[in-house]
Amino acid sequence: MKEHKWDLFALASIPLIMTLGNSMLLPVLPQIARQLSVSSFQVSMIITVYSIVAILMIPVAGYASDRLGRKKVLLPSLLTAAAGGAVSVAAAWMAEGAGAYWIILGGRFLQGIGAAGAFPIVLPFVGDMFQDEKEVSKSLGLIETSNTFGKVLSPILGAFLGSILWFAPFIAIPVLCVISFVLVLLLVKEPEAAGTGKAAGGFRDFARGIKRLLVEKGRWLYAIFAIGGVCMFILFGVLFYLSETLENQYNLHGSMKGLVLAIPLTLLCLSSFGGGKVIGQNKVRMKWLGCSGMILVSAMMIMSGFTTAILWLVIYQSIGGIGIGITLPCMDALITEGIAKENRGTITSLYSSMRFIGVALGPPVVSLLMVRGHWLLFGIMAAVGAAAGLLALFSITPDKSRNGDGEGSGKPQREREGGRKGNRQFAR
Repeated sequence: MKEHKWDLFALASIPLIMTLGNSMLLPVLPQIARQLSVSSFQVSMIITVYSIVAILMIPVAGYASDRLGRKKVLLPSLLTAAAGGAVSVAAAWMAEGAGAYWIILGGRFLQGIGAAGAFPIVLPFVGDMFQDEKEVSKSLGLIETSNTFGKVLSPILGAFLGSILWFAPFIAIPVLCVISFVLVLLLVKEPEAAGTGKAAGGFRDFARGIKRLLVEKGRWLYAIFAIGGVCMFILFGVLFYLSETLENQYNLHGSMKGLVLAIPLTLLCLSSFGGGKVIGQNKVRMKWLGCSGMILVSAMMIMSGFTTAILWLVIYQSIGGIGIGITLPCMDALITEGIAKENRGTITSLYSSMRFIGVALGPPVVSLLMVRGHWLLFGIMAAVGAAAGLLALFSITPDKSRNGDGEGSGKPQREREGGRKGNRQFAR
């Protein structure tokens, strides 16, 4: 891991910056809505449009990274995200009202295209860099920690920038993307086996291989896709709810609101880092930690339904954040280590698409549920979390006889598999 420390540093900047580019807007959405004279639902679309475009483009980026190379997709994507941010800045600066709103959405559309080829490509890139799956798990834990640290920093930084100028968070986006571009360009070396287009056949052969892989392993792959989406749906929905509640009911603005929002996100970040350290290459442990994390999230949603006091809501959502932080590194490791390199970019991109679906649905769904009742909102959140826990329990089935940490034959995982790539440690 030491030999790749600078590569990891540069790659970790991508989820950090992509998260800031989206989550940094959450604390200033009410301010943007007032400035542009749009509704709460309309302003939530600034988050949702970005995510919807990314959802559609992520599989394309994943395929391209498998065939052309990870770095060849990452670098143009970062520049595209920067261009989208610049469009939003120009709209906010030069236009006003509904006109500015629609141009900002256009900029976010372009930024979403760039985001599709950024963070989703980092997961398979890290998987390509290491032969030892323990190192993969630790590195993915660091990547997820960087992602969650971006969520910790984003409400504080977004609220602070918003207190200076309402569209200042938009200005930060292209600047950060260019910084990440330079880091990846100078520090990251692509492994020879990483998406170099060496796989035999054209697109049809590749598509048939992916279809066959999904048929063979669909049960646990689809479960992981869904769990990742649920985690993001709950997280971004809760953040939107807390942001609206703190501003409209408790008159908290600026950095103070950002600090409150950062509390559950800080615990999420710390638990992600700890989860990456603990799981190693033990697939059974990953399953049970993921299941336990979602049960904890569901329990905290139920508890939140019984109170409207902001202190208790923040406490319950902070504990729920620990559950999400435990779950995500487990899902990242299971899906990255369980797929052969030549298909890894495409499969992990589908997983990332599901996470973006959760991001896209969270704020608008919560904005609609908030007017229909506190208990209904958190009851639905609890039910969704419980469903994800059941999926982890019944659909993810590691083969105990081939589990890591000395439980199997004792041989390195890749050596034991031989030619059976992408079938790692899962019973069919």
